[in-house]
Amino acid sequence: MKLNTDPNMDNPDDFYEMLIAFHRNLSDEESVKANAKLVLLLANHIGDREVIAEAMAIAAPKTETA
Repeated sequence: MKLNTDPNMDNPDDFYEMLIAFHRNLSDEESVKANAKLVLLLANHIGDREVIAEAMAIAAPKTETA
């Protein structure tokens, strides 16, 4: 399996609203913990380590070198 990075949601705006609502009224610490739980649940759902590794590589912050 390969990570699908093409648009794949019927209505991405609805997802964004759902994500904002998910974090509403959470402290910064609660928000970080909720994100971690969500990532672990979704990674478990995907279940393919290569796909997860590819997603992590794409999502990782890029550091600038001098």
